[in-house]
Amino acid sequence: MRKRPFLVYLVNLFMGIIEALILLRIVLKLFGANPYTPFVQWIYNLTMPLLSPFRNIFPSPMIQGQYELELTSIFALIVYGFLSYFLVQFILMLNSGGDNRRR
Repeated sequence: MRKRPFLVYLVNLFMGIIEALILLRIVLKLFGANPYTPFVQWIYNLTMPLLSPFRNIFPSPMIQGQYELELTSIFALIVYGFLSYFLVQFILMLNSGGDNRRR
């Protein structure tokens, strides 16, 4: 069994943290968390740069005037998931190509 390159673990860790933060933002918005509490502000401020490329792609519908479904964040979560997958596959492809040349 082959050992995965360390870079794959780093990519998975980094992208996992990004996706967890965005997912937490989605849950906080969906449940109408108080945006003035320090933790919620910290999550919103931390995820703002991650979502800026996707800003205003989709509207964010309000449910019962209080709960917000951030479709932009859901779309960003999907895009980051695909990006993570393709980046890991690219690293594995480069790694396997290097092994074949050594034989």
